Amino acid sequence: MTAASFDPRREARHRRGRIFRWLCLSAVWFAGLTLVVLLVKVTADGVPWLSLDFIRNYPSRIPARAGIRSAILGTLWMMALTGAVSFPLGVGAAVYLEEYAPDNWLTRLLQTNIANLAGVPSIVYGILGLTVFVRVFALGRSVLAGALTLALLILPVVIIASREALRAVPPSLREASYGLGATRWQTIRYHVLPVALPGILTGTILSLSRAIGETAPLIMIGALTFIAFPPTSPLDPFTVLPIQIFNWTAKPQADFHSLAAAAIIVLLLILLAMNATAILLRNKYRQEL
Repeated sequence: MTAASFDPRREARHRRGRIFRWLCLSAVWFAGLTLVVLLVKVTADGVPWLSLDFIRNYPSRIPARAGIRSAILGTLWMMALTGAVSFPLGVGAAVYLEEYAPDNWLTRLLQTNIANLAGVPSIVYGILGLTVFVRVFALGRSVLAGALTLALLILPVVIIASREALRAVPPSLREASYGLGATRWQTIRYHVLPVALPGILTGTILSLSRAIGETAPLIMIGALTFIAFPPTSPLDPFTVLPIQIFNWTAKPQADFHSLAAAAIIVLLLILLAMNATAILLRNKYRQEL
């Protein structure tokens, strides 16, 4: 490079770019190494405690008899009710905002608030659930109150993911349907939603994966840290895996810490299964289309 072609500002930009890339690479390596160390530690402590008895037994004050049956069943109840509430509301809101809502200041205000709600700390939703569902609607410290609280937590994410999936549908598909005489709802029902369904399902399942690991909102509404029976109805008291893990890690005995590691492994396996289901559903519907 000759002196005439030397540009100090360009060289400074290149230098800043190299430093930024080096910092990002270092952060990725540090995060990956930390995750590997944590996984190795959890696996080493928890695998010896994994057994069918650990899955089938109820919590106990004796580590050798303790299990996670009530926590697993409570988690399944929670996820089923949360999905049943958040999926239709989220998809319905996304369809309205993307297909029906006029482009005015009110719609833009709603969109901005939905995006902001997606970043609100989960403890705030716990306070909201305690005030509205537990006290105002008198649902008590039940599965239904927890499910409604978690549905509020993931609803903005479901709406945003569903809107992105709807926006990805080519406009030519809508125009072709209108050209054949279909109404707007017929176009959405028979053409737009089937094409957007893979993205909607993926976003919903990933949102549920976030909800399944939440602890703070459920503790705020009063989920029990020790419960020796599973819920049998939406109005029963409950516990879930993250709260059971929190309870065991707070105990001084080392055996309970190992039990918490085993429960973490079970929770990670459930999360991996949900993420794998999202990928399989997305690929299945894409192949059918």
